Amino acid sequence: MAEALALARRLAETHTLDDAGLLALLAGCGPETAAFLRDAAAATARAAFGRKVYLRGLIEFTNYCRCDCRYCGIRRSNTRAVRYRLTPEQILACCRLGYGLGFRTFVLQGGEDGWWNDDRLCRLVAAVKAACPGCAVTLSVGERSRESYARLRAAGADRYLLRHETADPDHYALLHPPEQRLERRMQCLRDLQDLGYQVGAGMMIGSPGQTDECLAADLRFLRDFRPHMVGIGPFLSHPDTPFRHAPDGSAERTLVLLSIVRLLLPQALLPSTTALGTALPDGREQGILHGANVVMPNLTPPAERAHYLLYHDKLSTGAESAAGLDELRRRLAAIGYEADIENRGDSPLKL
Repeated sequence: MAEALALARRLAETHTLDDAGLLALLAGCGPETAAFLRDAAAATARAAFGRKVYLRGLIEFTNYCRCDCRYCGIRRSNTRAVRYRLTPEQILACCRLGYGLGFRTFVLQGGEDGWWNDDRLCRLVAAVKAACPGCAVTLSVGERSRESYARLRAAGADRYLLRHETADPDHYALLHPPEQRLERRMQCLRDLQDLGYQVGAGMMIGSPGQTDECLAADLRFLRDFRPHMVGIGPFLSHPDTPFRHAPDGSAERTLVLLSIVRLLLPQALLPSTTALGTALPDGREQGILHGANVVMPNLTPPAERAHYLLYHDKLSTGAESAAGLDELRRRLAAIGYEADIENRGDSPLKL
C-alpha cells in the first residue's frame, strides 16, 4: 500500500511511470491511493481545462457490423439485434438539430458497415461540414485502410475514435475472432496519427481474461502513443454474446484507471463514458471528479437509439441525451463544473 501511494505521488509529480511502476501501482492500489489519484487527477484536469466540460453530439448512425467481437451486442453473429442504418438525410437532420442547440462537435459512430463505403462517407462528412460551419467531425467507424482514412481526412474529418480495447495480444485474441488482430488495430491507430487526425484510443476495464499485466500494457501503450483522446469504461456484458455470463467490470476500478490516465496524459480529452453512467447512478459525475472532461449527449433519433445496444441496459435518455441538456447542466453545476457546448474542444496536444 505504501509503495503504491508513493508511486501515485510520483506519477502526479512527473506524469510518467516506468513499466514496473505502472504494474506495481495497479497491483497495490487501495482506498487511500485511489483517493489520492482521484484528487490529483481532478486537479490536473482543472489546471489544463478549468472547470469546463466539453459536450459532443453523438450520432449512432448504423448498427450493422462486419466484425464479430465476442463482447459486443451488435456483433455480426447476433441474429437477435434489430438492425438499422440512418440515411444521410437523417444524419444531417440530427446535426442541424444539434447545431441549433449549440453543439460544435459531432461524433458519427457506427459498426463497420460496408454500405458506408468511402464515397458515401466522404460525401456525408463534407455535407456535415457545409451544413454546420465551424464544427468538428469525429468519426468512429472502425478499421479501414490508410487510403480510406486519408480520403476521409481530406473530406473534412477532424478526429477519429478507435479504441484499442487491449494492448495485450493474448487478451486481444480472447476478446476477438481470429480474423481480427491486434497488429492491424495498432497499425490503423498509427496511420490515423500520421495523417493528422486527433486520435482517440481506449479500453474496457474488467473484460474477461483481463489481468493487472493487461492493464499495465494498456497504460504503457497510452503513455508511449500519446493519443489526443482516451475512452475508458467498464466492461458490461450483453445477453446475446459469448460473454453473456461474464461479470461486469468494476466501476470503481474504472475510475482508478481514468485517474491514472489523466495523470499520464494531462492534456488528453477524456470522456466520462455512457458505460460508466450505466454502471453507476452518478457515473457521469464521478468520471468528471476523477479527471474526465468530455461528455457526449446522444442526438440519435430515439427509435433507432434503442437498438444501438453494445451492452445491457445502455443509457440513452435523460442526461445521456441531447434532450436532457438542462438536466446535464444542473448535474455538472452541482459538482462545480460548467457544460461547454459551443466550444469545439480541440485537443491542446500538438499533432
